[in-house]
Amino acid sequence: MSVRRDFSFEQDLMESLKDPTEAAHYIDAVLDLDDPATMLLALRQVARAHGMAEVARRASVGEKTLFKSLNENGNPTLLTLTKVLQAVGLRLRVTAA
Repeated sequence: MSVRRDFSFEQDLMESLKDPTEAAHYIDAVLDLDDPATMLLALRQVARAHGMAEVARRASVGEKTLFKSLNENGNPTLLTLTKVLQAVGLRLRVTAA
């Protein structure tokens, strides 16, 4: 017997990542994996949750630049990373290991 679900996993994830606290925990957990590709995926998912065009506008970054920076082969600069995080209500913080 199959159970009908209102949301797919991805829809549920996108909805939860709109909350800055949830997004911060998600990105923090991904950073612990020490995998740049997974970090890019997480950033891309957070940006998608907020709407890529809106994130680009808030970050004062061109949409093409944002897509290129966050795609699977992307390599965003620290400035772009900081702007994207600020655009979704987050900030970069460093703590002692």
